[in-house]
Amino acid sequence: MQLTSIIIPTFNGLALLKACVTSIRQHTFAPYEIIVVDNGSQDGTMGYCRNEHIKLVALPANLGFPAACNYGLRLAEGDTLMLLNNDTIVTPNWLPKMLSCLNSREDIGMVGPVSNYVFSRQKIRIPFTGISNMVHIYSQVNPGKWRETKRLVGFCLLFKRSLYDQIGELDERFAPGYYEDDDFSYRARLAGYRLLIAGDCFVYHRGSVSFRKKMGRSKRELLRRNRKKFMHKWGVDPLRFI
Repeated sequence: MQLTSIIIPTFNGLALLKACVTSIRQHTFAPYEIIVVDNGSQDGTMGYCRNEHIKLVALPANLGFPAACNYGLRLAEGDTLMLLNNDTIVTPNWLPKMLSCLNSREDIGMVGPVSNYVFSRQKIRIPFTGISNMVHIYSQVNPGKWRETKRLVGFCLLFKRSLYDQIGELDERFAPGYYEDDDFSYRARLAGYRLLIAGDCFVYHRGSVSFRKKMGRSKRELLRRNRKKFMHKWGVDPLRFI
């Protein structure tokens, strides 16, 4: 069976990481490995991972989201690869739903779930009324809810190793984060892959917790700067794909 490598970057978010890992262990029955990439935390993250026998990459300083993901990807042994934010809670049958979507066609390279907190077409179309309610609403496998998109957000991103081997790592020029997932999505489409939203899979996302803790500059300025980098690199405005 396919092994999925779940890569979780974290920075001083031990409580969030514990909740995320607990949800993975509770709701994941397909083969998987967890790789935590610690961006220089000082909150006991390293000790927790060692006690829980979680594969760990301990970075000496905060290198940002793209670099952390890349360190994890280099160690990943899976046939499929996932980038997962530490401030997420996964739900029953989440991984089989996403794998079914990913493997439904050879030209599908990446998939992402729907969520309560995401600025894209992946945002749920109904009011968020709690995780348990969303679990009930999104309980059934339903390929009729899969839909193609031009971009996927990196809070929970599943992709084929063949895609990673072809297009390479996340672009670290977008550190500490924002638009690295737009760039990854764009490169995937240029390589001929399709991107799908697994609309039958809900993953809870608290949202922007790590950035709020560490960013000195404003989020707005970082978004502006990295959008400009994307436009300089590709000659196209990434906002056209939202």
